[in-house]
Amino acid sequence: MSSSGGAVRSAAARARLATRLLAVLSCVLTAEAQLTGVLDDCLCDIESIDDFNTFKIFPKIQKLQERDYFRYYKVNLKRPCPFWADDGHCSIKDCHVEPCPESKVPVGIKAGSSNKYSKAANNSEELEDCEQANKLGAVNSTLSNQSKEAFIDWARYDDSQDHFCELDDERSPDAQYVDLLLNPERYTGYKGPSAWRVWNSIYEENCFKPRSVYRPLNPLAPSRGLCLEKRVFYKLISGLHASINLHLCANYLLEETWGKPRWGPNVKEFTRRFDPIETKGEGPRRLKNLYFLYLIELRALSKVAPYFERSVVDLYTGNGHEDAESKALLLDIFRDTKSFRMHFDEKSMFAGDKKGAKSLKEEFRLHFKNISRIMDCVGCDKCRLWGKLQTQGLGTALKILFSEKEIQSLPENSPSKGFQLTRQEIVALVNAFGRLSTSIKELQNFKVLLQQTR
Repeated sequence: MSSSGGAVRSAAARARLATRLLAVLSCVLTAEAQLTGVLDDCLCDIESIDDFNTFKIFPKIQKLQERDYFRYYKVNLKRPCPFWADDGHCSIKDCHVEPCPESKVPVGIKAGSSNKYSKAANNSEELEDCEQANKLGAVNSTLSNQSKEAFIDWARYDDSQDHFCELDDERSPDAQYVDLLLNPERYTGYKGPSAWRVWNSIYEENCFKPRSVYRPLNPLAPSRGLCLEKRVFYKLISGLHASINLHLCANYLLEETWGKPRWGPNVKEFTRRFDPIETKGEGPRRLKNLYFLYLIELRALSKVAPYFERSVVDLYTGNGHEDAESKALLLDIFRDTKSFRMHFDEKSMFAGDKKGAKSLKEEFRLHFKNISRIMDCVGCDKCRLWGKLQTQGLGTALKILFSEKEIQSLPENSPSKGFQLTRQEIVALVNAFGRLSTSIKELQNFKVLLQQTR
């Protein structure tokens, strides 16, 4: 056979591959083919989400993530895996996370308080007085050390009953600040049995689904008998998985010459993870679950707006001008989220008899909390960092959705005991949603790249 004949066959093969790749996105990004544009369990179409994200949310959330309050995240990357013997950390250089020196962290963030409620806290003299008082042990001199520890443990336990995630202890000597802008989420080369075991544990041991159904089969069809809550739970995890995979495909190490890496979108990797044939039909469903997750976190942002709209809440870094601008941008994003007309209706969840609904909600919370603990089993530090942050962000979104009454009854000029968010939760919430917004934007970029290969 002549070389020209081989070239013709090669060109035809590339054309067939391009056509097949386009089918991945045409199923999801249009109301054609085997999947419609309307998402299951809600009345929202994908095209509306794309437009809303592209023209309203994405540019603003990108700017917000660059603000000092949201770029520094305190995390403990040395917590041992609670479920199996540690495989040892990834030795690939791109897995490394560079912690932020204390001198680089804004003074208001490292002051030690998880949140600031008074504008007077912007006064540096008051801050120094508080730090000096702590150094002198003037918290409460009437309590013995044993009583103080017992009180702290009791308060921490009481507060944890509202959490959907296992939070890192920020007082631990192993907890360090990380500058998220200097440690971007991207493909590190971390894969194989260790990475597979983490996701397998999440899907097989922690998701509500029939025991007879195994990943990557879809357990979401109503005919299988799963109630709305359990379908939602599974789709949240699937959507998170899809989003993380999209980040890795979009920010892939394409080549490295003379020690200078070049990162960018990898169409072949995208195909491997989302092509209908290579994923046995699961790829388009995974992408739809990404959109569903986006809707859930978008709904949470619209619901938590009253918490931040109070004048008593500051995004405190110690720089009054910076703080005011950050809060103004955040409130602007909240206005956009509230303007979206096709929100997911969380009131349809846990709407049965009170006893059954309460039990199911608690089971939901504990399952998700367990998943957050599995993130401490990720062997790659950079993957662990972003896995923990995005899991905590979703957990914070769930906490918000199930605290609507408490948020609505917040006092204007004082913190509420009924609902609180730590700085760690706020940073995770915004950055996790920022990651989802980026995923949907990257999906549009892959659509263009695939069209160019036709």
